[in-house]
Amino acid sequence: DGIATVMLPTLYDPSELRSEFNGKVVRYLQDDGASVKEGEPYVELEAMKMIMPVKATATGAIKHTRGAGSIVAAGELLGSLELADPSRVKKIVSFDGEFKLAAAGTAEAGSPAVDDLMGQVELALDGYQSSVGPTELVQQLFVAAPPMLHMELARQVFERYLAAEGKFLEHHQSSVSVDETYTRLIAANKDALDSVALLALAHSQLAARNEIVIATLRSVRAATDAASLADSLQQLAELPNDFGYGEVAMLARQFSERLNTEPFDQRRAALRAALDSEALDDQIAAMKAKDGGVEMLADLLGDESAVVRKNAAEALVLRIYRSFPGLAVDVTDSSPSRQVVKYSFEFPSVPAEGDMPKRGGVCRVVPSFADIKAVLAEEIPLELPGKSVNTMQVVVAPKAFGSESISFHSTDVEFQDLVAQTTGLLREVGEALKTKGVGCFTLMLAQAPYAPRYATFMAENDWAEDESCRDVRPTFKHLLELAELSAQCELQRVVPVIGRNSQVYVGTSKAEAKGRFGKAQTVFVRTMSHTFEMSAEDDAWIEWPEVVLLGAVDELERARLNPQVGTKPNSNIFVHFNALVDMEPPAVVERMERFINGFVAKHGARLQKSKVDEITVKVGVGAGGARIRTLRLTASSMSGEYLKTSALFEKADPVTGAPSTWEDARSGQACQMEPETAGRMQLKRRVARAAGSTYAPEILGMMKVELIKKWDAYHAAGGQRPVPEDLFSSVELVPGDDGELAESARAPGENAVGMLAWRCTLATPEYPGGREIVLIANDVTFQAGSFGVAEDTLFQKASEYARERGLPRIHIACNSGARVGLAEELKPSLRAKWTDAEDPSKGFDFLYLDEEEYKQLAPGTVVATEKKLDGKTVYALDAVIGEGLKSTAGGIGVENLQGSGLIAGETSRAYNEVFTLSYVTGRSVGIG
Repeated sequence: DGIATVMLPTLYDPSELRSEFNGKVVRYLQDDGASVKEGEPYVELEAMKMIMPVKATATGAIKHTRGAGSIVAAGELLGSLELADPSRVKKIVSFDGEFKLAAAGTAEAGSPAVDDLMGQVELALDGYQSSVGPTELVQQLFVAAPPMLHMELARQVFERYLAAEGKFLEHHQSSVSVDETYTRLIAANKDALDSVALLALAHSQLAARNEIVIATLRSVRAATDAASLADSLQQLAELPNDFGYGEVAMLARQFSERLNTEPFDQRRAALRAALDSEALDDQIAAMKAKDGGVEMLADLLGDESAVVRKNAAEALVLRIYRSFPGLAVDVTDSSPSRQVVKYSFEFPSVPAEGDMPKRGGVCRVVPSFADIKAVLAEEIPLELPGKSVNTMQVVVAPKAFGSESISFHSTDVEFQDLVAQTTGLLREVGEALKTKGVGCFTLMLAQAPYAPRYATFMAENDWAEDESCRDVRPTFKHLLELAELSAQCELQRVVPVIGRNSQVYVGTSKAEAKGRFGKAQTVFVRTMSHTFEMSAEDDAWIEWPEVVLLGAVDELERARLNPQVGTKPNSNIFVHFNALVDMEPPAVVERMERFINGFVAKHGARLQKSKVDEITVKVGVGAGGARIRTLRLTASSMSGEYLKTSALFEKADPVTGAPSTWEDARSGQACQMEPETAGRMQLKRRVARAAGSTYAPEILGMMKVELIKKWDAYHAAGGQRPVPEDLFSSVELVPGDDGELAESARAPGENAVGMLAWRCTLATPEYPGGREIVLIANDVTFQAGSFGVAEDTLFQKASEYARERGLPRIHIACNSGARVGLAEELKPSLRAKWTDAEDPSKGFDFLYLDEEEYKQLAPGTVVATEKKLDGKTVYALDAVIGEGLKSTAGGIGVENLQGSGLIAGETSRAYNEVFTLSYVTGRSVGIG
């Protein structure tokens, strides 16, 4: 950890002779103990099919530490020298002082780890490059720091940011050039030019500084004690939307608005006053959470006023089911914390026609957990619908726990015990519940001023708790599609989360494990919003869904700091906008596709770093509570192309409410989800990412994303050309039966060789009609991306295709060089005559086969010499030919080298005739 621009000198000991590269020891050039001079070769190593000498770094007597045939890595010790001049050795001694990396002004109130992290954040704000990303650095800081320090740390970050940007802001607002800005700063600071240099360094890293401030805002946005940040937030909120400050200013304005919220008791009093009316105001259930959240409504269920209690109970159910159509509520109030709420509802996106089961629910409010047993023994006021579609809730309010709630999770131990007791109580009356059609039971335990605790129990699981729904409202299971997710994966919740409408899970696939990576794991972020307005006049509406999606990315980045998550799993984001959009469905599709494409283009770096494979956004289309259609817009890499968008209209099953049928939003053709293909693509993506690269077909989508960004920049600069309808297209070039390349529409992942090629057409602002290129890429998921004869041939053909048409040739390289294959059938039979049987590191004298195994081989498989070993006849191998073996089909050595020469010559010709570019991602070895 630390700042990447801090450099330490490289020290070495000349008495240590180390390998300069990976290879195999062929032989030492001096006997053990003999003298060697500085600069004289002392050993020969084999690497990349070449024999290379390694020279001594000093003069002295050599001692061998490895044997011939030993495999060594770069930097590994090959020998040691008894130096002729011992004074050349620099002594390295242990450091016994205190080393602390920190910037001036670091808070002293935290632990050493917090101080060190804060110092790194301040250095990054000063313009130095951190060894980790700015967002990750800030998240590490706020995870390590105790909550009592969060506001002070945030204040220091904001003030350090503003101290530098305030100097530049004055000149930005005067509409002067960057050069003129620096000229004015120099003129104003003639006696302190070093301060100008420091300001210039800091401002030059504005993007990273913005990222630090944004990550800090998101880390403390849920705090309730942020009054000390008011001044800094106000200054950040007043930053202009241009000059690079737009996102910082937007988030600061949102935070500042929330900061002005009154304390809980004042908000509760205001809500109580609104509820103290004979007729419930319809708007109360739709209030913002800070004004009418479930924690305040539950707290008012024990109010002394029957009117307030009755309205609070009704508003509570209306709020929980606010996204469900056909909601009807009837409340009976007998005394404080003694209410019965009967209600009926329908699932969103369920078609109105057909056999719709009548579903209902009952919510019982009790003052203590001990009352639940008596409630369950009473007659349940529900009609039998014929199917288990009814729900029952018990709300313990206003105080459900014996211990005082000092934070949301402070009641964990008591909560877990109450959940276990509830399962037992439900099993005792399980049959009675089923006769009333109750399939789902929810326990809600109030703990104001914090959000209530929830536990959901399902009849189909013998009333065991559904842990995927822990601490989420009963409606979230449907709205966030948790049942569908649970059917595909074993889910483990990740806590805490930032937003009250968000859930994060690590999902382990239930499918059979394939390959060396085992079962696929994915981080799922599921969130929703009850607010969404779309305008046909301008794009101002885009701001809110962007905020919601960025919040989901924040959840993902925060979750990856949790050791149970880590950085390896891929990730998936799901957002459900429950508010209906009153617009024609085709217009909604067009606007949402444009929004998603723009979001991916704008935030692609964060999405790639977070390994986001899929973003799904659900939007209801309709008006007045009547949902006409449900749009499911997905940006997915599961098909092989990077975050490719697709739009579907979906319908839900009338009984379960789960999505069941889909149709293409444009053509109207029926569609089906393809989890098998998605799993195959996910595995390939994991393999590519493990190699530090990107799965080759996804590069096509990434190019489209960059084109979108290029057009956005063009229009921002005043360009008038419209974006072409066909912004990017590609067609794969695949060898036909005659060996020549032909266009193919096959699905990604069906290639049988580790090389891919496409002809792509890119419509840029400079060439809106489209410019063609030929893209060639190694498939690192196929035999590590190595070059075999088939790969060499495809590469040569694709490059020749580009030359003949005068097209630019782009090679995306991620490979392991020429494929040096193995005669796999021989491997179990090989034996080694070790130089020293007690120490295999000294190498071997020869490889051999037993007489019986040698005679079973077909002629031409090996070239061997008969020898006697321990009285037995063996055959020492001189060469492995591999002729006729299945594993050597296509060539394993000389044939591949011939292919390497083929593509080297082709690349030379292409270099002279067309534009060529090779871009290395992950690794590239030898001919690669």
